Amino acid sequence: MMKRKPLAGMLLAALALGLLPFVVGAGMGNAWVRVLDFALLYIMLALGLNIVVGFAGLLDLGYIAFYAIGAYLYALLASPHFGLHWPPWAILPLGAAVAGLFGVLLGAPTLRLRGDYLAIVTLGFGEIIRIFLNNLNSPINITNGPQGIARIDPLSIAGVSLARPLEMFGIAVPGIYLTYYLFVALALVIIFITLRLEDSRIGRAWVAIREDEIAAKACGINTRNVKLLAFAMGASFGGVAGGLFGGVAGGLFAGFQEFVSPESFSLMESVMVLCMVVIGGMGHIPGVILGGLLLAVLPEALRHGAGPVQQMLFGRVLLDPESLRILAFGLALILVMIYRPAGLWPSPTRRREFEKGEQT
Repeated sequence: MMKRKPLAGMLLAALALGLLPFVVGAGMGNAWVRVLDFALLYIMLALGLNIVVGFAGLLDLGYIAFYAIGAYLYALLASPHFGLHWPPWAILPLGAAVAGLFGVLLGAPTLRLRGDYLAIVTLGFGEIIRIFLNNLNSPINITNGPQGIARIDPLSIAGVSLARPLEMFGIAVPGIYLTYYLFVALALVIIFITLRLEDSRIGRAWVAIREDEIAAKACGINTRNVKLLAFAMGASFGGVAGGLFGGVAGGLFAGFQEFVSPESFSLMESVMVLCMVVIGGMGHIPGVILGGLLLAVLPEALRHGAGPVQQMLFGRVLLDPESLRILAFGLALILVMIYRPAGLWPSPTRRREFEKGEQT
């Protein structure tokens, strides 16, 4: 009986995920399915950053640089810019590897730094990458500078482009729905990997370093290599989405948007991903997923709803919806840090730590 309940729950969750784009598209329009796609990208990024910040306790403010590396690598290898049109599934692993390499290059000289000093160095790294991408258009045009790279090949599976509708059983499934299913599948893979990492010997070593690096070193943990691995793994996740996981996310972003430019990888993007980790609950994977979903969807809801609500209440728009969105976002951060300092969904261990700290 106990085995049937988890199985039934998994089947219901799978059914809900499968029907979600159709429900959202029918009720709110396909624009909101696109928002869901971006929310899944942000969740992948947040899971990668959670390895660095949540597991290892290393404050990284330049994480978006790995996202940019993955995105531009995809753009250069799958667009008319250099006349190359590599298949996506050859580029994404390469993006993960290159972003992971840059994660090691960033981590190696900064291992002795902690806290604010590490944050400043990583912030500088993120800005250096963005400025390089913005200026590498002369004397040899590599990145096309601030104009960005357009006409990027869309994501595809087995030769089927995700940019066009697919006929299935007489039903035309829009491309953004197909992209949603791809992103869900990759997000589940990344969640599985992070769960395995969290329970592994390496994951416990990261937590030990986060809690007390000196004690971890005294216990025989090679803190240098373990911290380097955290930078590399987190970077790789970001590269795929856009460290190892960071590189993957960037590639997916480029294939989804079919356009990249340096302004998509500003410091504000790094701060946004960090807020997803902190607000959701550092080191707690379900909390990070919740934080990524909330901070990707709610600001868009406020942006689209602020104008009509003001028009209904005051007869005109008093505050620009974009400015109001940023104001509400900042206010929400303050309230969460005051009333839920451990995050909206912290891990049981972290919740006990905060409760013990409040009691003392």
